[in-house]
Amino acid sequence: MLVCGVIPARLESSRLPRKLLLNETGKALIQHTWEAAASSEKLDRLIVATDSLEILEVVHGFGGKAFLTGEHPSGTDRIAEVANKELFDAEILVNIQGDEPEISPQSIDQLIELLIQTPKADMATLATPIRDLDQLQDPSCTKVVCRPDGSAMYFSRLPIPFSRDIAPETLLPEQSPWLLHLGIYAYRRPFLLDLTKIPPTPLEELEKLEQLRALETGATIQVAQVSHPTVGIDTPEDYAQFVTRQNQDI
Repeated sequence: MLVCGVIPARLESSRLPRKLLLNETGKALIQHTWEAAASSEKLDRLIVATDSLEILEVVHGFGGKAFLTGEHPSGTDRIAEVANKELFDAEILVNIQGDEPEISPQSIDQLIELLIQTPKADMATLATPIRDLDQLQDPSCTKVVCRPDGSAMYFSRLPIPFSRDIAPETLLPEQSPWLLHLGIYAYRRPFLLDLTKIPPTPLEELEKLEQLRALETGATIQVAQVSHPTVGIDTPEDYAQFVTRQNQDI
């Protein structure tokens, strides 16, 4: 079974312009993400899917593989183009966020194994327990509720499940029933290609969460838990903290 990782990489970003090319560590941010993902033991191939010639050249410059795509509304659509035009033989495609330079290769491997070992699942993703009240209440942090078998019931920007009678802070951090969804996905090829042909669905439009399209159309999304979340780079402060961590590791 051929498993391919794809890193969607847009040049523009509203909160941190051109963030994937920032290189205060001596490497572009996209290179850090590539090197972390390339350490996965279960990825057979890895490619950057980008709309930018600059990113393409940077990736080629450090020896990575990149594919220039057209304009797309989402990273999933960008991956589907690469699947159709480049990764013809990929049976599983893994969507790895370009702005997560500290992604754990072990988490990538766990995700891939989850999809392989769950034949009923159309796609798989990861989550981690929420330990912090601010994160629970932050609408930019997506939460997921799962069935006992680990399949996703719903994703929301609101704190779900809602705690009616118990103050959330009394459950945090040790008894947290809340899961933070992590933005990494593994898709079976036919499902990915079919999903990107479906127009945005009502719940997806309301919450602005693309994974709800899959649930609304009857798909099974299997969820595995990991101990720690990956830190994404969204703001100048995020990047400054990343640079500090890199300098401490040298």
